[in-house]
Amino acid sequence: MLHRPIRNIHDFLLSTYFADGLRITLGVLCPSLILAQFSMLQYGMTLSLGALCVSVVDTPGPIVHRRNAMLITTALITLIFIVVGLTNSNVYFTGTLIVLFSIVFSMFFVYGTRAAAIGTASLLIMVLSIDDVRPWNEVLISSGLILAGSLWYTSLSYFFYRIRPYRLVQQTLSDSIHEVGLFLRAKAKFYHKNINYDQNYADLLQLQVLVHEKQDAVREVLFKTREIVRDSTPEGRFLLLVFVDMVDLFEQVMSTYYNYDNLHQQFDSSGILSNYESVIIKIADELDEIAFSLKTGGTPRPPTSLIEDVERLRNEITNLESNNTDGKYNTLGIIALKNIEVNIENILARVKTINGYFNKKEKKNLKPREIEVERFITRQNIDIKLLYENITFSSSTFRHSLRVAIVMLIGFIVAKSLSFSHSYWILLTILVISKPGFSLTKKRNYERIIGTVVGAFVGMGILVYIHDKHTLFFILLICMIGSYSFQRKNYVVSVLFMTPYILVLFDFLGMGSLSIARERIYDTLIGSGIAILASYSLFPNWEYEKLKEAMLDMLKANMRYFEEVTYLYAEQVHNLTNYKVARKEVYVTTANLASMFQRMFSEPKSKQVLMTELHQFTALNHLFSSYIASLSLYKKEHDFSVSNYETLKPVVQNTIYLFNLSIDNLQSNKGLTSNVPLIRSAEITSGQTGEASISEQFDSLQKVAYDIFKLSEKIKI
Repeated sequence: MLHRPIRNIHDFLLSTYFADGLRITLGVLCPSLILAQFSMLQYGMTLSLGALCVSVVDTPGPIVHRRNAMLITTALITLIFIVVGLTNSNVYFTGTLIVLFSIVFSMFFVYGTRAAAIGTASLLIMVLSIDDVRPWNEVLISSGLILAGSLWYTSLSYFFYRIRPYRLVQQTLSDSIHEVGLFLRAKAKFYHKNINYDQNYADLLQLQVLVHEKQDAVREVLFKTREIVRDSTPEGRFLLLVFVDMVDLFEQVMSTYYNYDNLHQQFDSSGILSNYESVIIKIADELDEIAFSLKTGGTPRPPTSLIEDVERLRNEITNLESNNTDGKYNTLGIIALKNIEVNIENILARVKTINGYFNKKEKKNLKPREIEVERFITRQNIDIKLLYENITFSSSTFRHSLRVAIVMLIGFIVAKSLSFSHSYWILLTILVISKPGFSLTKKRNYERIIGTVVGAFVGMGILVYIHDKHTLFFILLICMIGSYSFQRKNYVVSVLFMTPYILVLFDFLGMGSLSIARERIYDTLIGSGIAILASYSLFPNWEYEKLKEAMLDMLKANMRYFEEVTYLYAEQVHNLTNYKVARKEVYVTTANLASMFQRMFSEPKSKQVLMTELHQFTALNHLFSSYIASLSLYKKEHDFSVSNYETLKPVVQNTIYLFNLSIDNLQSNKGLTSNVPLIRSAEITSGQTGEASISEQFDSLQKVAYDIFKLSEKIKI
């Protein structure tokens, strides 16, 4: 029992989160620590400020993108520091700058997350320099230090990358494999007695969102890293092969979708379903071993015991079938068990293949795969036209930018009206809480308040009971690492570490007292209150506004995926890249829709529209894509085929027709109902292996498409 928590701690210490925390702590702390030895702490703090602002954009991704983002941020924050420093003696001019900068830099969201981080870093330096009134010559000196601190951190980050260029890919790929393992564990729960199917299905969808996010992060660093894409090293080929096989493995996991309620009614008494659960959990354990080995550089153990368990499971099914003389179990139920077991064998075979890649002798001889990487990644060009197109109230980014500008101005006025010595904390709270959507703002609001209040009490306890400077410095170091390590993983924990870190830092600067902790709590509560009220009342962005677009994207992606799989059976030679791109789009659109559904729960009841229909729509589309995955595996894994594809064409065409009707209904529902008949596929007379299974799967897909079509008639957006 102790093994799992220890493994989790070890896993975190090897993760990209902890690596980020160490790098940012080193980059921010070193300038102050070194210059403090020469009685130049004030200069050191300014250098650290530059490093801190640049670290905001140093998130995982291709090193070229990170480097460029840090250099752009360096130029912007230096310029902003000069402008604000030369004008902050005039409160009216400062207020104007706050509004202008808030609109401009919040609009960076249209160019993606990294550009948004550049905007956040720019606003951060503005907020932190508003109250710092000093002569113009000192402003210029400090701006030089900001520039130097920024370049220092950029160089440090680039240096760490060059030492271990594959480390980020290993960590990110490891995280994605771990998420697939969690998805498998959720699948295994369907074989448990008395499981709540609806709840487990909801959990499964959320895990699918996380799997997609992690796989997308891997694509970002893997396919946009030139050394890997060019296959210049065995390590690059190894990482590429592991990822490609993991995506295929996830498709196999997705394909196992059955009527679990019927299975339980038939086979609970036999006890065989608990063995299915056990074997699937053990496969998830093997994936965790592979994920952990990627981070440690080790080699996972061969899944010997798991192979034996699958063999026993196969024998159990054989015995169950041979002893079924009284007809206790119907034939369809036993066929379902066989299909699941075969799929488990295929997943295990894929795990063994991935496991074999780790062999040091084999790793040198791995052959590269031809992958059209450009088709699997999205590039966001910095086009000024896109910015102009979003300067309209129909743009959620523009409404967000206006809201941030107004709220920051209100926060500035409130801050100036109070006598707090660090009233810029109000603006800082507003900046980090304000998000484009209400649900995200609400979530970040709660996390900020909880983390700040708890952290303030912890910080006060530290300052009251600990007076040794060496001990306090050690605590400061731990809090810094904790704060920066958890800022992407768990914001509550990050803020919980951040508040004692700030309080101890002020104590070192001779400005510490318990009143600082109280002031931080007050400022956080004021800033949080302003931000959450504004997100509800000032040009709010509600999830239902994007609902139609997300649902249409889901339908189009599933239809495209279905078409690509039908080509596998209709054509002798088929471009698998088109198929894989279509599969990726299904994962993306499913994740987007599921995320939207979850966020709607955080919004006011009056804004939660079509929740029942949306749940059904998501479930049916997930079922449809699972059936497609099964159909593709019949061809790719088992080499099943049909002797005459023309017999399936009417079913295929009707399925596509039903999807097109569903798309038309969502685009402009006229409230009319229509009766579209289901078409039965021709009776299978051929004895070719798997032909009946293929025909049955096409029929199932048509039935789900029909259910989606009938549901679309009820939905009016």
